Amino acid sequence: MNLELVSFNVCPFVQRSVITLNYKNCDYKITFIDLNDPPEWFLEISPLGKVPVLKVNETEVLFESAVINEFIDDVTPGTLKPSDLLILAKNRAWIEYGSTCLGDLYMIADGKTEEDMHRRMNECTERLERVENVLGHSTFFNGEKLALIDAAYAPLLIRLEFMRQNINLLNWNRFPKLERWRKDLLGLEAVQKSIIDGFDLHYTNKIKAQNGYLGSVL
Repeated sequence: MNLELVSFNVCPFVQRSVITLNYKNCDYKITFIDLNDPPEWFLEISPLGKVPVLKVNETEVLFESAVINEFIDDVTPGTLKPSDLLILAKNRAWIEYGSTCLGDLYMIADGKTEEDMHRRMNECTERLERVENVLGHSTFFNGEKLALIDAAYAPLLIRLEFMRQNINLLNWNRFPKLERWRKDLLGLEAVQKSIIDGFDLHYTNKIKAQNGYLGSVL
């Protein structure tokens, strides 16, 4: 099967799929585009004009990272989905919740004043507290076995660590289970290889391009 993932360089939703592809040992190609000036071929295949898009055998197209990840999991050996259907449904709900948290990070960078930035960070922190409260004391979200939900949250946790290191916007002491989860995920080769070279610089430039307060102090 020929797989091509279309991305821009620091998209967290694409990174979710890259982690899944890496962990399932898939052969794939990744093509980076500029979303500010997308090529015509991309607009023709992406109904929402967003990444990721997965081209399958050059003719079929999938969009939305959660759908892409489940497809990858379904067509490769093994599974990253829990067998219990109730747990699976709850995982899907919390993956969507994690997408909202990623949206929070965009809004934090979009805040035009320091007050706006901190207000939006506080909103994100409140959401993170809910995730902290549902986590157990196992290595991954469901237990000791990696699941698609772990791949979905890794990009968020990586970007939160960037926030902590560069502007002290997050106190991991408030989130010991999230911090342990982040470290365990970063110990996986599939996650490490999903982080592009020069990530901090590219992510900084992306934030600065939003012309918010955060970009002015990075």
